[in-house]
Formats: sequence, C-alpha cells, structure tokens
Amino acid sequence: MAGRIATVGVYGFDAEVFLRTLRAAGVEVVLDVRQRRGVRGPQYAWANSRRLQAALAEAGIGYQHHKELAPTTALRQAQYRADAELGEGKRSRTQLSPEYERLYTEQILDQAELDPIAELARQTLPALLCVERDPEACHRSLIAARLESEFGLEAFHLRPD
Repeated sequence: MAGRIATVGVYGFDAEVFLRTLRAAGVEVVLDVRQRRGVRGPQYAWANSRRLQAALAEAGIGYQHHKELAPTTALRQAQYRADAELGEGKRSRTQLSPEYERLYTEQILDQAELDPIAELARQTLPALLCVERDPEACHRSLIAARLESEFGLEAFHLRPD
C-alpha cells in the first residue's frame, strides 16, 4: 500500500469548518510543521497550539509536532524579502520564492528523516499543517512533494471553500 498524505493550512478556516474538513477527508493525525505554533489575529486563536490540540483530541484526531520540518527564522526572513518585492504578505502569498525553495530543500528537507512520516501515511491518513491557505505558498507543499517522489505517497491538499 503506497499511502496518502494531506496538507492543510489555517488561513481561511474557522475552527468548526477546519475540523469538519479534516473529518470529511478522513484525516486521523495532524502533523504540525510550524516552528512557532501560534497564529496572529483573534479569528485564528483556535489554531494556537494548546487550543488546536484540545480541539483535535475532542474530535478524535491525533497531533504531532514536527519542528524539524519547520523553516528557520532566517528562511522565513528570506521569503518575507521575496514577498516584499512582489508586494505580497504572508496571508496573500501565492507562491514560494525560488530562493526559499532552494534553501528550505538544502537546509531542512535534505536533512530530514521522512521515513517515519511515510510509514505513518501507510497506516493512517496524516495531514501536514501550517498556516498559509494555499499549499503553493507554503513549505508543506515541498514536504508533500518529497513524500510523493521518494515514497510514492499520494499527496492532496485540503482548502477552505
């Protein structure tokens, strides 16, 4: 069995729709790949680590933090510079910069031990979680692509309506 892995962001969801989307997709465990597990703004307070973990537990969905897959502060700063050049912000970003993709791949992804995630995806349906609405604008898409190419997992992306 090859396995599947989902990705999901926080932006564009409220807590109820987020949980409903995970359940509808059959997600059984969320793999949080954020460095700092908080989201600014009162509309996203539900996605801060403790609240999110409590809501997931109540919904019967597991939670794991994979900080080793989170971009470093320096990497995020590189993306912010590219965003500024394009006149985009974190919440309006449409794509990752080529520099960010290269640096994230070299510094994080190439060093990461992805076997445990691939094995988990063969047994259950995990979802990589970060904040950006669109996977193309987030490092979770790079992780998912690596899991597809190296382990044959089918990656798909959950989005708000």
